[in-house]
Amino acid sequence: MPPADRQPRVWLILGNKKGDNGQVETLAQALHEAYGWHCERKDIQVREPFLFGKPKVAPTLYHIEPERSAPLQPPWPDLIITVGRSPANVALWVQQQSGGHTRLVLIGKPSGYMERFDLIITSAETLPAPYPNVQRIDLPLMRVNAAEIARGERDWRERLDGLPRPLVAIMIGGPTNPFVFNAAVGETLLQQARQVIAAGGTPYFSTSRRTPAAVTERLRQALPPQARLYDWNDSATHNPYHGLLALADRFVVTGDSISMMVEVIQLRKPLQILPLPTGALGRLDQARRSLARWLYRPARGPRGHLRVALARLVYRLHLIRHTRHYPGFHQRLVDLGLASWVDTPATAPATAPPDELPPLVARVREVAARTRDDR
Repeated sequence: MPPADRQPRVWLILGNKKGDNGQVETLAQALHEAYGWHCERKDIQVREPFLFGKPKVAPTLYHIEPERSAPLQPPWPDLIITVGRSPANVALWVQQQSGGHTRLVLIGKPSGYMERFDLIITSAETLPAPYPNVQRIDLPLMRVNAAEIARGERDWRERLDGLPRPLVAIMIGGPTNPFVFNAAVGETLLQQARQVIAAGGTPYFSTSRRTPAAVTERLRQALPPQARLYDWNDSATHNPYHGLLALADRFVVTGDSISMMVEVIQLRKPLQILPLPTGALGRLDQARRSLARWLYRPARGPRGHLRVALARLVYRLHLIRHTRHYPGFHQRLVDLGLASWVDTPATAPATAPPDELPPLVARVREVAARTRDDR
């Protein structure tokens, strides 16, 4: 434990996912503003098989390239803040090397070793078992980059100003288990375009690296001439994403794209969620996730403690592990008045999204102030 008169030594262990890293950086900035903490950034580079694959969860470095990663050596930190499976493995390894001294804060869904983390911060789409070291929040700790939005507005205003309004940005993600991007999704997207054009506006489609080529090609062939389509694979140098965030009148976002939804919400613009279908096996998987949501998010009340006990037993027996439940996240956004469904009217949020940082900052400070024996 560091002496009371000095700041804790804090490392940020980060991987190659910009959105994940942004959540850690948001929390680190809040800690600096609140307490003057200075955090040392440790970027890791994973080996090629794990750029898209997932390593086994363990306190290990086998999945990273040490020569291309930040050095990991004593003095070991008092506290690590990290996100994602690969960086979390590194954090667990550092904790092991420190003899258990280093405390760990994980943002996002834990993939294992849940008891080794002193604090797990999860937003509404993730479903960890209900343990005391879990801190639930509604939205991921993502923030829009004001400089990128300003640059997008400057670069795209002239090209977008001449289009008939409303300008509706339709943001397309890609398949995420258990959801599929099939022909029905393509037809739903085309129907959205027809509705916007019938109202006198312009639909502007923006795909992502996860968007199936078949969906993009279907749009390319069938979209009315009044529509616009950006194919992520064509040219990353002419990506309208930030220009649309700055200048579009409303947004339709496919249900898999949580980061896109959160950015629109942070800008307080009208957001409509387009739910995605599941295949036959996907329906069974979705039923499992729905059960996990009921079990792992127990309501308060006289019987709440019984469900907590049951949830922890189910987790320990490996019957239901940590998972995600996107429909629950979507419904939470609708309940908070931050979004609407695609088949209902779109309105801008009446209030700002909840500021969930202050209690998180206070809890991280509590974690840093105690020894591991105090947990």
